[in-house]
Amino acid sequence: MKRLLSGAAILMLGLLGTASAKADGWADAYGKSSEYGNIARSSQTESYSGRASLNSASSDDDEDRIARRWSKRASEERLARKSRRASRTEGRKSRSARAESRSGGGNQHGMASFYWQRQRVASGGWFNPNAMTAAHKTLPFGTRVRVTNVRNGRSAVVTINDRGPYVAGRVIDLSKAAAGAVGMIASGVAPVRMEVIGR
Repeated sequence: MKRLLSGAAILMLGLLGTASAKADGWADAYGKSSEYGNIARSSQTESYSGRASLNSASSDDDEDRIARRWSKRASEERLARKSRRASRTEGRKSRSARAESRSGGGNQHGMASFYWQRQRVASGGWFNPNAMTAAHKTLPFGTRVRVTNVRNGRSAVVTINDRGPYVAGRVIDLSKAAAGAVGMIASGVAPVRMEVIGR
């Protein structure tokens, strides 16, 4: 009976030892798995933080690229606006030069007519149809102008002493004597070229 009890005790102790060893093994395994888990979590966190920093850097690069693109586009638009303003200014200058050429000084082209009726002239006194004079809308009184009939090439020098003509398309109104000198009495009107030669 004693032997039986001692055998059972030995068996129990053996079982307890095995269970303890197993428990220790499980504890070690659990600890190792925890460590592995911590390591895995740590590497995962590092991976996430690395990806986040990469994403952040990529986002910063994208923002810089977009900012540069917008800056370039803005500068191109500024240049285009400046170019448009310059062309508008040039257009205004050329229109003003054309208007000046039509209304005063320099060489002018247009239709001439003539008049002979006795009347007062804008510069004072009476109109003399036999004098080499003419009427112009803007040239100063006393200005001497060479008028050339484009059709036949004949020309005459006249002095501006009156205002007119006030008919659309006409640039100068000659006295009857000046109209005869350039050969336009029969036609009444003629295309002419005018050149201011002084006062």
